[in-house]
Amino acid sequence: MIRLLLTLLALCAAPPLAAWQSGGPYPFGVLNHRSPTLTAEYWNPILAWVSARAGVPLTLRIGRTANETTDMAARGELAFVYSNHMFTPERDRLGFTVIARQEGGGIRGQVVVPASSPVQKLTDLTGQRIAFANPYGFTGYFLPYDALLKAGVEVEPVFAGTQEAAMGLLRHGKVAAAGVNDQVMADYARREGFAYRVLWQSEPYYDLAVMAHPAVPEAVREAVRQALLALREDPEGQRILREAAAKLKLPAPRGFVAANDRDYDGYRRFFRATRVPLAGQ
Repeated sequence: MIRLLLTLLALCAAPPLAAWQSGGPYPFGVLNHRSPTLTAEYWNPILAWVSARAGVPLTLRIGRTANETTDMAARGELAFVYSNHMFTPERDRLGFTVIARQEGGGIRGQVVVPASSPVQKLTDLTGQRIAFANPYGFTGYFLPYDALLKAGVEVEPVFAGTQEAAMGLLRHGKVAAAGVNDQVMADYARREGFAYRVLWQSEPYYDLAVMAHPAVPEAVREAVRQALLALREDPEGQRILREAAAKLKLPAPRGFVAANDRDYDGYRRFFRATRVPLAGQ
């Protein structure tokens, strides 16, 4: 009787399983730098191809903002997530595993201003309104805000929700500068015809990682990994990537390459040394 009571108490205390852990499609979260519409237009064809190739049903799941998507991942609602928000000490303990990353030479955080701005250096931004995507963003918040703090520059952060929303505030003169991901900034400026200058930029870090929740079966995780890597090698996969890139007016398609958790130790080192408060992160 006592053993039965202890078992019942343990079951009551255990967190409920997410729906995907009880069967059904695997939700794939994407860190939405762009609007939900653009994010869906880019990712839905890719996930449909990966699902068919891997034999694993994947469905796109995004929040209204990037931090909402990150919170969904932290609550266990996502089986897979494309993100670089999972390397703070608190989220790192959740056990998500890197299975691939987007190809390319890496990404940098930047502080940028309009090309016509009189601002010439970080200290000129003292007391100014600075746009950031959200307080979870690595390149779009942590890296640039850490640089401002280390330069002794006090600013008024304005959180726009997504990278491109922050860039929109900058473009329309609502803020003096923006903290951005260099790649997303360049893509946005090219598409919108916006001229800007870089006041500061970080060292490069590996681009966003595709990560799997620890409850995803190993066979499923490996099948999705192999399908992601096959995208840029398969003729049909190449077509999907080209069409996705065209929707965002990217200079070239971006596939996926092999990656592992050690590739992202640079993120972890940054969080051990940053001056940006990590409460709630």
